[in-house]
Parts: sequence; C-alpha cells; structure tokens
Amino acid sequence: MRRVAAAAAAALVAATAAAGTAPAAPRAPVPVLAYYYIWFNATSWQRAKIDTPLLGRYSSDELRTMRQHIRWAQQAGIDGFIVSWKSTPTLNRRLTRLIAAARQTHFKLAVMYEGLDFERRPLPVARVASDLRFFQQHFASSPVFRIYSKPLVIWSGTWKFTPAAIARVTAPLRRSLLVLASQRQADDYARVASSVDGDAYYWAAVDPFSTPGYQAKLARLGRVVHAHGGLWIAPAAPGFDARLLGGTSLIPRRGGKSLEAEYAAALASSPDAVGLISWNEFSENTQIEPSTRYGAQSLDTLASLRRAPGPRLVGFDSDNSASAGAGNVIAFATGGTVLGLLGLVLVARRRGTANPT
Repeated sequence: MRRVAAAAAAALVAATAAAGTAPAAPRAPVPVLAYYYIWFNATSWQRAKIDTPLLGRYSSDELRTMRQHIRWAQQAGIDGFIVSWKSTPTLNRRLTRLIAAARQTHFKLAVMYEGLDFERRPLPVARVASDLRFFQQHFASSPVFRIYSKPLVIWSGTWKFTPAAIARVTAPLRRSLLVLASQRQADDYARVASSVDGDAYYWAAVDPFSTPGYQAKLARLGRVVHAHGGLWIAPAAPGFDARLLGGTSLIPRRGGKSLEAEYAAALASSPDAVGLISWNEFSENTQIEPSTRYGAQSLDTLASLRRAPGPRLVGFDSDNSASAGAGNVIAFATGGTVLGLLGLVLVARRRGTANPT
C-alpha cells in the first residue's frame, strides 16, 4: 500500500506540471490534500463567522468560485481537495460541478463522507452503506479521484460506529474504493484495521506548541496504521477558533508559525499524505482560503514549505462569486512566507441584488 502511495505522489507532481502550474523548485514528495466544504449558501455567512472569503460571500454552487479555489490551491502546492460530502440532491449537484472544474486542471479529489449528523450522532448504518454505494456508482469512475490506485473515501465519525457495523459497510466496497477510518487513537484504529484501508485523523483543535503529547500521538497513529498495511493521512491546520459554535479552544495562527509547526509534526509521523485543515471551514476558523482578515498568509506559508510559486491575488477575477459584488473586494499581491502588501484596491459595485449580509 505504501509503494502505491509513493507512486501516487510522483503522479500528482507530473499532473500538476502538465496543468502548467508546476513550481520553479522541486515539490515535496508527500501529497497535500486540503479538506474542502461545499455546504455554503448565501445565508451561511450570517452564522458563526468572524472572517469571510476574499471572493465574497459565495455559494458552493458557483463553478467560477470552484475554479478560482483550484487555481490558488495549485499555486500554493496543494495537490487536491478532500471534499466533505454525503448524498443529498444539493451536495451531489455541487460535487458534480467540482469534479468538472478539477478535471479541467488535472486537480485531484477525494471524499470525506460525513457519517455524523448535525448533532454529532451517527447516521443509520443503512444510510451510510447506501450513500457510499451511490458515490461508487455515480462519481468514483472520474479520473479526478485517481490519487491512489482506487478512489479515496474517508469515513468521518467511525469512532461512533461499532467494528461490526464498519465491516458490514466496507466489505462490498473495498474492491473498488479505498475506505479510510477517522479514528483518533491508535488502539481504536487497531480494532477496525481489518475492515478499512487506513486512517485520516481530523485534529484541528490542537496547539502545536502546548498540547501535551501531540507529536507522539501522531507518530504512534502513523506507526499502527502502517503496521496494518494502511494509508496514513496526518493532520495540519493554521489555527482554530470555534467559540462562536460553543467551543472554548483558541489556537492562534502566530503569523503562519502554527501551520509551519503542524506541517512539520505531520511529516514527522511518516504520512502518505498531509490532510490540511482546511480550505474553507470558516466557522471553526481553520480556513486557508484567502480571506478579508488573513489575506493569503496561510497559502504563502504553505507555498514556502512546498517550494511552490504562491498564490497570485492581484488581477484575480473578483466576479468569480455572484455575491462578491454586493460587498467590497480587496486584492493583495503576495509571495513567500510573509504577506507582502503591494496594493490595496477597493472596488465598490452596486447591483440589483441586496447584500446577503
């Protein structure tokens, strides 16, 4: 399995070069995949947000917004998105559009299946099995899902399901899909290892400078996953703040230093990929997407770590979002690990639609 992962990393570099977005210097061999959310409607930005996208308050239905996200991600050295999904008419429509955008630019996708409901309760096992079959039948054949030998699905929330339930769901799928668990402890992974193809730990609320045992925990998880022949996707985030959702943790970004430390800890656990938390989870403030509060700070930090050219924010299409024109659009020019403010352009536009905020 790990030999397959190494080959996949080389293929991702070649695909990025073919898309005309290859960095000037050699890329790091471990793929970086950013968690990506397609749940945004115009009203989403009115709840639990202290920051908003530089593109404006977009809807996840907007194909031009998806294309801009992919361009920026590639420029920062990101190889693909792990798309948060379960089968609903809205999310299926949006995933179809994202697949089309990714295929045009040789960008890769995986899926994080949301196995818990809004109240963090496990979905019925029959629903999980049905949704994953739907993905297998309707989406998995697209070449954008060829990061590894088979399309990759991370089952979020496996810690809420019994080993028997996990085995029942995954058994008919593993011939055509790689199904990863999302266990948070090495011993818990060992109990389900025979029914899955690896583990992806979504650990956002961790302070790399003060959380006891942080690096050791990642390293042990990686060792146990590899001992069972699985793929290990290690987490890294730029910071965290979910206090508007009722949380209490605040992990400061420290001007990019938190992301640098978490990326280093992830690599130290010998991952098959780094799971970057996140492209656009604005409610928990782990977003690396260019934003009004942070600009492209996180993408610049990542680009430096990945030896990528960095995001080009001057001259980007500010009309990517149908809702962007309702507010103010700020354009930055950036490069390297430090946000270099070369120009500030304030464009005020008025349209016939009301501001969604």
